[in-house]
Amino acid sequence: MNDKIIYKIAELLNIEPFQVSNTLNMSSEGATIPFMARYRKEKTGGLTDLQIIELMQYYKQLNDLEDRKKVILNSLKAQNISNSILIQKIKDSDSLSVLEDLYFPYRPKKKTRAVIAKGKGLEPLAKKIMAEVHENPEKTALAFINKEKDILNAEEALKGASDIVAEWISETEWVRNSIRNLFHREAVIKSNVVKGKEEEAITYKTYFEWEEFSKKAPSHRILAMFRGEKEGLLKIKILPELNKITDYLQKKLLREDNSFSKIKANAITDSVKRILFPSMETEYRKELIKKSERAAVKVFSENLRQLLLAPPMGRINVLAIDPGFRTGCKIVCLDKNGNLLHNETIYPHPPQKQTTSAIKKIKSLVSAYNIEAISIGNGTGGRETEDLIRRIPFDREIKAVMVNEDGASVYSASNAARKEFPDYDVTVRGAISIGRRLQDPLAEIVKIDPKSMGVGQYQHDINSTLLKDTLQTTVELCVNTVGVDLNLASEELLSFVSGIGPSMASKIITYRNEIGTFKNRKELKNIKGFGDKAFEQAAGFLRIANGDEPLDASSVHPENYDIIKKIADKTGLSVKELIGNKKLKTMINLEDFVSDKAGIPTLQDILNELEKPGRDPRKSFQLFHFDQNIRTIDDIKPGIMLPGVVTNITDFGAFINLGIHENGLLHKSQIANEYVAHPSDYLKINQQLKVKVIDIDKKRKRISLSLKY
Repeated sequence: MNDKIIYKIAELLNIEPFQVSNTLNMSSEGATIPFMARYRKEKTGGLTDLQIIELMQYYKQLNDLEDRKKVILNSLKAQNISNSILIQKIKDSDSLSVLEDLYFPYRPKKKTRAVIAKGKGLEPLAKKIMAEVHENPEKTALAFINKEKDILNAEEALKGASDIVAEWISETEWVRNSIRNLFHREAVIKSNVVKGKEEEAITYKTYFEWEEFSKKAPSHRILAMFRGEKEGLLKIKILPELNKITDYLQKKLLREDNSFSKIKANAITDSVKRILFPSMETEYRKELIKKSERAAVKVFSENLRQLLLAPPMGRINVLAIDPGFRTGCKIVCLDKNGNLLHNETIYPHPPQKQTTSAIKKIKSLVSAYNIEAISIGNGTGGRETEDLIRRIPFDREIKAVMVNEDGASVYSASNAARKEFPDYDVTVRGAISIGRRLQDPLAEIVKIDPKSMGVGQYQHDINSTLLKDTLQTTVELCVNTVGVDLNLASEELLSFVSGIGPSMASKIITYRNEIGTFKNRKELKNIKGFGDKAFEQAAGFLRIANGDEPLDASSVHPENYDIIKKIADKTGLSVKELIGNKKLKTMINLEDFVSDKAGIPTLQDILNELEKPGRDPRKSFQLFHFDQNIRTIDDIKPGIMLPGVVTNITDFGAFINLGIHENGLLHKSQIANEYVAHPSDYLKINQQLKVKVIDIDKKRKRISLSLKY
């Protein structure tokens, strides 16, 4: 492993080199990020999963840089270029842009104006321009007239030589770096509507005449403008002041004040305008887009993480309703494990309005299936259905909860849903998804493409590979943070467990169907292909309740069971007596159990888990009710206070569900009485708020909200 890369990453992350090398070594041997963060703290030096992700990203970048260096050095060797200073600079370069600038003069070129001029033998004249010789340019150029090479006069010779000079300047490392820095410091992004497309581009009205410093432009504005350009509705230019860099370069490059100096000055201007600025604008555009994509992906990832880790109501019997008017409300009854017990359709709303029979049916189902909570989809007819449920006089307290149904229709039509419920149509599957989301949001949402969940911003404008990989990692981290019940988990949920994947998840489900239930974690090794490495990576994240081994219900890794047995021997207690023992920490000295396998961090984790075995890191579920007087946007007036739930967070603010079809926008300027750099610093997905309505645009169906009251 490259020591240079190891030390560079350690410097970038402000950690020790051993943390980097150990982590990279374990990763190369097949260790997953969740496993390393949870069960190899001694080796990683306590790095979190997010730190390990960042470490791996730096490793890829630096590895790619080293690979590019090899390609460039091989290219120079093939060209018989042995400039030792250049080669050393290439080896020492620590950024891709610097590396490419060094290589730029030696890259194979297309047939540029300068290449054509060199082919006509004008390079000696170009050198005279560069040297600003004290000669008459026209007289000097006469010697280069060559009708066979299409150089008919001195003017054409000087023009061709100037093209060579312009290219030389554009290839100079410090010149390119100067312009690059100017773009970073002072480039202005300008957006204008394409003439004649004002009506078609009305969505982008804000950007019809817009300009700002690009370095200060937030990612959502950058992505919006580029989307408008891609659709042929906006024209975008990103440039610093042309004259500033031209004047700077002329001062740096011009040494004389003669006729050749004036030609050189014009070549400098041409180089900047024709070659350097277009080249650097293209480079800077790509950089801006990548930066904006990374910011947008980060927002999406954090929103998804919060959505996945939403509090579960737990293992309870649920009646779920997918509301509707004309087609009725689809009802399903689920047992505490999410299994379908019953389904049918009721028609309590117009046009049928069979309210009495619907109420009777719901009461009957609640009693028959010992229902503990009712989950109601928040789509069309959701509020009306919630009202209906609240009017029903049940014989005991039944919790009624509005559930975000984003993505439920996507799941219901998916292969996973068809495989799980082949005998039921999409409407029944959608209702099942709504019910299971109340029981355990994580277990159900992992079955759905994250892009369908209504969180994030401009996901369709983001590099699809970057987005997919990042969201995949986010789901994996959430699943492994919570842990998975081996006897209840779906194939999709199991596929995200450390060391398993889709293929092995399918084998686990097949084996589970054959044996009924797993009695202990060791049974996993009976599955073909589930070897020691897979067991090492996965076992700690899989739970078995009421199995042969009590510790299998905890997050203690089987490799550490012998430590717990030693603790039991030391304290004179049985393993069962250690589990849930609040006094255990005061009964032992951790130093007595330190070994090559387990240090203090691992031992501390074991004690914490024994104290609260199988604890769920998610918060406890909280009921929430919308304002019963608000049904449509027409019921909302400026100045009123409303309860709401955060459904999405972006760079510019947060969208709040007020219990009606339209979400309200809480702009970041209205979140606090101080500057808000990013709304996620103040708000979380599913957070319950009390907001003030400050403005309503009924025509555009926009509601502006504030927390400043």
